[in-house]
Amino acid sequence: MNNKKYKILTEFVTDLSSETKDVETYIFVKDNISKYNLGIDIISKALKDKVIEINTNFKFEDKTDNPKKSYFEITYATIIKVDEEIKEKKDLEKIILCDVQNEIYPRMEKVFTNLIDSSGYKGIKFDKKIDFEKLYNQRNN
Repeated sequence: MNNKKYKILTEFVTDLSSETKDVETYIFVKDNISKYNLGIDIISKALKDKVIEINTNFKFEDKTDNPKKSYFEITYATIIKVDEEIKEKKDLEKIILCDVQNEIYPRMEKVFTNLIDSSGYKGIKFDKKIDFEKLYNQRNN
């Protein structure tokens, strides 16, 4: 039984970026990429007729003030149509920040790890599965 309160109409990459300035930076980053942090930002906007555009942004970067660093970013758009019975802002927020994110995450992570891999940093895995439920609950407390 499907009790999902939304339907994904389409999803696509709107922006994909990998920056490594030079070979010295590359060599340095290769040794230090384990210290990089994954940041997430989710922005949504209502289109019309219960259709919502959600932009999920991942940034994988060195937060220190080190001059030798690479930078990786992806913005992934998901267009959803929400069921008519969804009226509460809280229900809508949960769909956007949790349910959709959990559904798209494996595909988005694959594109992102392929980008990092293709940038010469092989075998990067994000150990921690992102707990969107926890992030959502923290946001509301």
